[in-house]
Amino acid sequence: MNHKHALRGTALLVGAALALTGCSSVGSVASGSSSTPAADDMVMVTVVKAQTIPWFQRMEVGVKSFADRTGIDARQEGADDVSPEKQVQIVQDLIAQQPTAITVVPNSPEALSSVLKQARDQGIIVVSHEATGIENVDIDIEAFDNPSYGSEIMDNLAECMGDTGEYVQFVGGLTAKTHMEWVGAAYDNQQANFPNMTRVETPIESTDDQGTAYERAKEVLAKYPNIAGFQGSAGNDVPGIARAVQEAGLEDQVCVMGTSIPSVANQYLADGSIDKIFFWDPALAGEAQLAIALILADGGTIEDGTDLGIEGYNSLKKLDGYDNVFVGAASVAADAATAAKYNF
Repeated sequence: MNHKHALRGTALLVGAALALTGCSSVGSVASGSSSTPAADDMVMVTVVKAQTIPWFQRMEVGVKSFADRTGIDARQEGADDVSPEKQVQIVQDLIAQQPTAITVVPNSPEALSSVLKQARDQGIIVVSHEATGIENVDIDIEAFDNPSYGSEIMDNLAECMGDTGEYVQFVGGLTAKTHMEWVGAAYDNQQANFPNMTRVETPIESTDDQGTAYERAKEVLAKYPNIAGFQGSAGNDVPGIARAVQEAGLEDQVCVMGTSIPSVANQYLADGSIDKIFFWDPALAGEAQLAIALILADGGTIEDGTDLGIEGYNSLKKLDGYDNVFVGAASVAADAATAAKYNF
């Protein structure tokens, strides 16, 4: 793996730098008509894939920040695992409470479609994240263009692997639309531009569980002794894979990259078990969803150029092919040196 040592320690920060504190207020949004409810009369609930996942624990920081800044009763809920059925039940229970808005990060967009329609039929605003093309939402907000993000990960993985060798891809779930878009775009990029690389299996499901990712990675290492690269999608994929690589003593032979957050990945970045992570700040994504819900509750609209007053979401772009999907510019790529600068 002649390229791996050359890359280690090289700082790379791509995309918009994320402000970790002090995001500007969305208070400049027009207050709407006299029938618009006051902030202290609004209730907004963010439903995440699972409360037990560090990624979504970080998102809750943003939800609380939004509540503090706006005076809106905003809170986060989620199950103890990534069961689509449990998430559907949480949304179902919320409908009876008649919140102003439900924002959601779906485990399965298809599974949620029906219950989200029920919510909207009851006049509840619905905003999604990580769910491009999901039905029955007012707006879907993405941190960036998903195919570009997946392709960028492959560019970096290929460079680390010297443009050659066997690799695999992990996803939290085969129904996780965003994860599948990332690995699909990465695979297309590899097929078109890195013909000496070979994906040895279709995407491997981790259920966004670090222990499961670890076990699956051990199986891959045993089955494919020449494996040279791993791409992870869920926040728990990359550290789970890295643990298996570390235990096998393959830090200098196997490239590991994908989505994670610095606080989870730093120990593995330090010894080279992870080569690079890609992320956006879940706290800011959580705030962005709620800021959109507030604009809609105030009678406003989301358009090209909308500024949510949140770093990385200062000029939204409508995603081609969709009427209600908007993207920010909030992606970051970091190696050991740059990841250490972040406090989440």
